[in-house]
Amino acid sequence: MKINSLKTRVLLWFGSIVSIVLILFSLAFYYFLKQSNQLKLQTTLYEQAEQIEATLLDHKPLTNSFHSLNIMLVKNGKIIQKNQDFREDYSSYYHLTNDKFFWIESEQYIKGIYILILPKSINGKLIVATHKINNTVEDVEDTLLTTEPLLLLILLFLGSKLIDKILFPIKKITQAAQNISVNNFAKTIDLPKNDDELKALVLSFNHMIKRLKEGVNNLDRFNTDVSHELKTPLTVIKGEIEVTLRKLREPANYIKSLQTISYETNQIEQIVDNLLLLTKYSQENIAQTFEVCHLDALVLNTIEKYDKSIEDKHLKLHIKKLEPIVLNSNPLLLYTIFSNLIENAIKYTKEAKTITISLYKDENIHFIIEDEGIGIPKEELSKVTERFYRVDSSRNKTIQGFGLGLSLVKNSIDLLKGDILVSSVLGQGTTVHISIFLKNSIR
Repeated sequence: MKINSLKTRVLLWFGSIVSIVLILFSLAFYYFLKQSNQLKLQTTLYEQAEQIEATLLDHKPLTNSFHSLNIMLVKNGKIIQKNQDFREDYSSYYHLTNDKFFWIESEQYIKGIYILILPKSINGKLIVATHKINNTVEDVEDTLLTTEPLLLLILLFLGSKLIDKILFPIKKITQAAQNISVNNFAKTIDLPKNDDELKALVLSFNHMIKRLKEGVNNLDRFNTDVSHELKTPLTVIKGEIEVTLRKLREPANYIKSLQTISYETNQIEQIVDNLLLLTKYSQENIAQTFEVCHLDALVLNTIEKYDKSIEDKHLKLHIKKLEPIVLNSNPLLLYTIFSNLIENAIKYTKEAKTITISLYKDENIHFIIEDEGIGIPKEELSKVTERFYRVDSSRNKTIQGFGLGLSLVKNSIDLLKGDILVSSVLGQGTTVHISIFLKNSIR
């Protein structure tokens, strides 16, 4: 057992507390036992003294009928009567003027003495004393001194076993944690039978393992997708440069190659900007970036940016509801939400179809955009907000994108304390409903 282990520290605390309790119990037990014996002996001697007093009042001599006691009658400092074998010198008590009880104690015996002041008709003092009695209080003290260390050892042993039982799930958690690696999240801990704190600890640990596994899986996928998305434009750029440098070409060829390189560079820049935006803000610093935002104007400005794209696809843009709303928020994140949702609706809506937009306020702020696009399969809906995730039907060169749009929207909504709900019917269209809580709004 390690000296600095939790078990050792608990046992030390347990042993210290038990030792203090045993010592206090022994002292209290010894004190009350002694007081009880003294009171009992005092009561017995007093009752015996009263019986002897009655005998003296009847003018009867002291006899050996009180053979269990030493009895002596003293008048004016002189012994008048005493029973047989009373050899003790009690001259130090002759001067007393009130009834008094004395307790004489040694390691081997105890003795009680009661001095009774007799009435004036007798005019004297009655000294009643016990014979030497074995000191059972000292015997009890010796017994306690002998048994307490043994009892402490037994309690420490039982405490050690109990601590082992309590710490067993923690040891299993420690072993499971030691076996965890980036490539191994399969190990979980069996739940204890009792519904207690240890079960809650095991549940939390197993949930943590699950979250870590999901996080590592997402990270692996993120790394794979990032490398894939960046590798493609980098490969194109490298290829264009190599082909262009093989021989001298016409100026038009150089211009075309530079245009291709510029386009792919812009693609890389856009990916990097989106990734930076995902990590730029946090719950701790987002409130410091808030300012007054007019949401209706921001929506109209965003729509204006995509006028040409809407015109090229002959789309109808229907603004169903647009209420003037002022909100204390981050304008960049709001613009990111509106622009990505509007761009996605335009991108995935078929030509000559309709896109419907609504912005209104009740208990919360709502932004709803509906399109008549290709739709999203039901089994894919829960994944569309993941980074670099694109529905399989959209992974083609005719629909440009990186799979970061809805991820940016989800991240922005979370930072602004809102919610996103995506519903879709494959082949008919998609509806995205954004709710922003009015905690920071200006009314």
